[in-house]
Amino acid sequence: MTGYNADNPLIVQSDKSILVEVASPRYALARDAIARFAELEKSPEHVHTYRITPLSLWNAAASGMSGAGVVATLVEFGKYELPESIRRDIVELMSRYGRVRLVREGDELVLVGEDDVLITEIFHQKEIRPLVRERLDRFRLAVAPGMRGAIKQTLVKLGYPPEDVAGYVAGEALEIALRETSRATGEPFAPRDYQRESVDVFHAGGRASGGSGVIVLPCGAGKTIVGLAAMEAVGANTLILVPSTVAARQWMTEIRDKTEIPQESVGEYSGQAKEIRPVTVSTYQTLTYRKRKGAPMPHLRLFSERDWGLIIYDEVHLLPAPVFRATAELQARRRLGLTATLVREDGHAEDVFSLIGPKKYDVPWKDLEQQGWIATAECTEIRIPLPEAERMEYAVAEQRLKYSIAAQNSTKEAIVEALCRRHEGEQILVIGQYIAQLKAVAARLDAPLLTGKTSVGERERLYAALRNGEITRLVVSKVANFSIDLPDVSVAIQISGTYGSRQEEAQRLGRILRPKQDGTLAHFYSVVSRDTRDQEFAAHRQLFLTEQGYRYNIRYGHELPELALAPAEEAAP
Repeated sequence: MTGYNADNPLIVQSDKSILVEVASPRYALARDAIARFAELEKSPEHVHTYRITPLSLWNAAASGMSGAGVVATLVEFGKYELPESIRRDIVELMSRYGRVRLVREGDELVLVGEDDVLITEIFHQKEIRPLVRERLDRFRLAVAPGMRGAIKQTLVKLGYPPEDVAGYVAGEALEIALRETSRATGEPFAPRDYQRESVDVFHAGGRASGGSGVIVLPCGAGKTIVGLAAMEAVGANTLILVPSTVAARQWMTEIRDKTEIPQESVGEYSGQAKEIRPVTVSTYQTLTYRKRKGAPMPHLRLFSERDWGLIIYDEVHLLPAPVFRATAELQARRRLGLTATLVREDGHAEDVFSLIGPKKYDVPWKDLEQQGWIATAECTEIRIPLPEAERMEYAVAEQRLKYSIAAQNSTKEAIVEALCRRHEGEQILVIGQYIAQLKAVAARLDAPLLTGKTSVGERERLYAALRNGEITRLVVSKVANFSIDLPDVSVAIQISGTYGSRQEEAQRLGRILRPKQDGTLAHFYSVVSRDTRDQEFAAHRQLFLTEQGYRYNIRYGHELPELALAPAEEAAP
């Protein structure tokens, strides 16, 4: 057959889907190559499905890939000859990134392009007209004041993502230097090579094109250090937004430990304190607080309280809609998004691209694992049946209640207890969504329970107790998904989650990925009810991690309780 290569794993189809054969000897190479410009959709045992989308191609273009480079990758790993329509579509779509640019001409923000027909087409779009002041000439449109973010959002939706080289205000200067030793331990400290490289790519030497975008690194890979190094590069007042007060405190601790910034220059703006200082750390929840539905959000004014030179969005994939809207007005400020995954379940991925910036840097999780920067992890899904009574309840339940019934399978408590016995002496997190279920598990394990109702002080006390070995087991709700520094936790047991959330799965595995001093293997267990919505959602939850190279070992309840887990079926979901 012409153009046929049996050893290659990719089958590229004319609908822009890519089938990837897992058994191929070139699977891992191909997976890592296409992850730069395609999105994983399904990952059953033998053939994974990726899809090439405009946004995935534009992120690739923003990172420096060319359409010819994408085509060459598909040809290199393709089993069959690449359809000509795919070649043309990829090159055409990627060429759209940057065909128009936002530039600064004096005090005027101008949209420019080299194709006067394209500029004419854009100018006559009804969505664009309210965003531009006038047409200056064949190749230039004057953008209306305050519309820098809005016009970028609109142009992305129209299929012509602009390259924003209009530059940024410097912000109020602040001398920020990283320390060479940790204040707390006295040990030498320096950003790792990949952390420095990510900041260099983000900042681009201070050029107009540098200073906005997203850096994607695994949990445990030191995204906070990247943020501190970016602050040093920019050298200006900085606003840091994080998902929780505990995360805010951890950022403040790291700032004081690893930078020369005076303590009095670092402030917390949260429910507990309202300090606005040269470096201010706040939470998304605080910014979006309002007394009642429809009322104004008074704390959004924090964005204009100081002359910020840099705004850092930690866990940017969690950014709430009101912060997106506020960010649309902040396009003259440098913006850095930090995340372990750009996956969003709410359809706002385009807004991250438009308003925070394109993906600037990404490292496959397995690469950092192989280099020893994050722990080696083994993922296991344990499938158990529903007890007969619960099975009947599930059978007659309305569709919207089925997942809750399956996820709270009472048999899971015994499985969790058996897993804890198997890992006796190790530090263990049990993670779930349903409070009643978590209370039952905590009581059975005689372990503390941490939920959204647990005070910030008590949360910090429990985390400290786990770190210093005072306790070895902690049962947590979804409030512990993000930004928790627990370097010695080596086992996570997930008993329920937020339906099919891929981002949550990644964050939960991330709780155990900080490298262990003794090289301990990390274990991530997901306990699911077989032949139910729980199992279906588990398969979807695992998609992102499968893309990163993790495989889930599938085990069944009849192999327990003594946890003789091998040999049995092994599969990537």
